[in-house]
Amino acid sequence: MLLTISEAQMGPSPSDAECIFTLLGSGHNERIQKLSPTLHAEISALKNAGRLSPEYTTLSPCSMCLGAILLYKIPRVVIGENETFLGEEELLRSRSVEVVVLENEECKDLMRRFIQQNPQNEDIGELQ
Repeated sequence: MLLTISEAQMGPSPSDAECIFTLLGSGHNERIQKLSPTLHAEISALKNAGRLSPEYTTLSPCSMCLGAILLYKIPRVVIGENETFLGEEELLRSRSVEVVVLENEECKDLMRRFIQQNPQNEDIGELQ
């Protein structure tokens, strides 16, 4: 998770994901920079890592990322925090994916600051 937080601090958004086997892939959320609500960090990390790697993400996965996690047969998802956005954790569990929520304060702080500076929720199904 420390690597994921470090990447999130350097990236354009604190929503960040890593697929770790050693480090097979990492990804940043680029939805604002590339004007596409589908460019989530989990999707980028999965694309870079491939299948069967555990995923570490600063934020709970949304519905779209859940589908990608299941498609790539990710066995374990470690979530930095789910207070900012409670994603599809129960559905992941129902599909035999191990879900670990850390409730990491640094992840919460990163998201709070980002939301204050960038109040856009369209990629999580909440239009403003």
